[in-house]
Order: sequence, then structure tokens, then C-alpha cells
Amino acid sequence: MITASPPPPAVEQPAPYELSHGVVAGVAAPGTRRVIVRVGARTLADLPLRGRHFELRVSLPAAETTVQVVTVDRSGHRSRATVPHALARSDGTPRPGSTLDGLLHRMLVYSDNEAANATESYFGGSTLGGSTLVDSLMESLGLVDTDMYGGYELEAVGSLSRTLAGRIPIEVDSEPSGGRGKKTSAYDLGSLLRAVWLASGGRGPLRAAQPGFTPSDARYVLYLLAHMHDPGKLDRRVGHIPGIRVLHKAGWIDSARHDNGIVLWPGGAILVTVMTYCPAGAGLSSDVLAGDVAAAALRRLRG
Repeated sequence: MITASPPPPAVEQPAPYELSHGVVAGVAAPGTRRVIVRVGARTLADLPLRGRHFELRVSLPAAETTVQVVTVDRSGHRSRATVPHALARSDGTPRPGSTLDGLLHRMLVYSDNEAANATESYFGGSTLGGSTLVDSLMESLGLVDTDMYGGYELEAVGSLSRTLAGRIPIEVDSEPSGGRGKKTSAYDLGSLLRAVWLASGGRGPLRAAQPGFTPSDARYVLYLLAHMHDPGKLDRRVGHIPGIRVLHKAGWIDSARHDNGIVLWPGGAILVTVMTYCPAGAGLSSDVLAGDVAAAALRRLRG
């Protein structure tokens, strides 16, 4: 029995005769299990597909080119859609003072949620599109415990009350459900930072899975992490030691505080990831724990 190939995917991005940010998005036929993106003989992405909608970020060549999207169903049948005359944008490592440089600086150095959302939109067209790219990147590294799912809240919900028309008090008791939320693991966070560190020397899984992420890009990210404006966590006990530098990125909400970083010392580099959770509220004790873990790791490896 001859089985017909499924319909070709409907490609939404890139479009012919348009500048591309490297996002390849569209809708596949029912039953599709994989999406492959090619330019000429090069395969830029080959990833499993959950559902029908796909949104990938690839490193397109800095020239006018033809992009081919191939979908594979559960039986191995393939269908193709071709986008001619797609022109890739080639920014390279963000230039000092550029829009992207400013966004990444605010996001990584100052943990600015608004900048994080704007960065997702910069690459993915929206916070949901950007978070999908984050998930795709993590999956390309074999990291499956992370679900970004959209952007970050810009205002914390608390017990602040106000008065309407001078008489009717209004209090925020709880926030509405925002969907399935976000998740990650210490393994995923640590593995991602390790991959960035290795990529800074042209090695590791990130360079293999995302060839558009260059050693220069990795070194740029590490530079920003070295200037993180949130002391007193991983660097609490080791940051003041001569010859020690801590590159890290912390994150927190009322019930959780995390820090993920690399401790550099003359004998090498130590990856340290500490995640804490307390329903009643996470605070200073979480920061102290992060500092103790980093100090213990350094003491153990320095001998």
C-alpha cells in the first residue's frame, strides 16, 4: 500500500523578500514528529516536534538565501516547504551601546524583568515566541527540565491596598492563573552555564548544537555575568579573596532564591548552582547557603 506524504508545512517566518532574524516558525501537518531546517546542503536544525506549531532559531548565512523546512511524520514520510530570497540579519556580538547590548546588560547585570521580556521579543517576536526559542535551545543541549513559557511579571502582586473614590478599599488577595508557569532544575542551569563557558573556547555542546553562537558571543555573556549587581550570594564568602572572581546570575521570587555561577581561581574554574525554595518565603538564609556551598567547593578543590 502506498501512503501519501503529508501536506507541506505552512511557514510563517521567514518570508520571501524579507529580512530574517533567524526565526523559523510555522505550522506542520497533523502527525508530524520532527522539523528540519536546511540551507543548501547544510542542516541548521533537526528537532523533535510536540504538537503542530514550531518556532526555531537558526543561524542563517549572512546573505540572501533559500530556506527549506522539512517535516517528518511518524511513518518517516517527509514534506517540504521552500522560502526563497530570505535575507539574514547578521549582527554578530552585540555592539556596545546597541539596543541588544542595552537589553542584555539590564537583563543579566541588573536582573531587569522588563529587559528580559524585551529580549525575548527581540529574538522571537513576542515573549511567547522568545520563550519557545529558549526551550528549543535547551532541548538542543539535551536539557529537558526547563519550560520558559512566556515572559516575566513586571509588578509583584502583594497586599498593597488603595482606596477608590475615597471610600471603597481594594486589596489584591491573589493573582489570576497565568498558565502552566515556569520551571527548571539545578542540572539544567548548571549545564547551560558550563556550555557557555566551554563555548568561549570554541568547544562544548553549545557550539555543536548552536553554531551561530560564537566564542565571542560566549565571552560577551561571561563578561556581563562578571559584573552582576547582586552581591552576597555565591560570592558571599569567596568574592573578596584575592585572585577569585565570581561570574553568576541570581534569580528570586518570594518563595525561591537561586544563584548559578562560575568561581574562577588561579587553579581553574568551579561551576556552582544553588536553588532554594521555602513556601513561607526565601530570604537571607538562601543567600548564606549559596555562599557556603561556593566556599566549600573552592576549599575542596584547592586542597
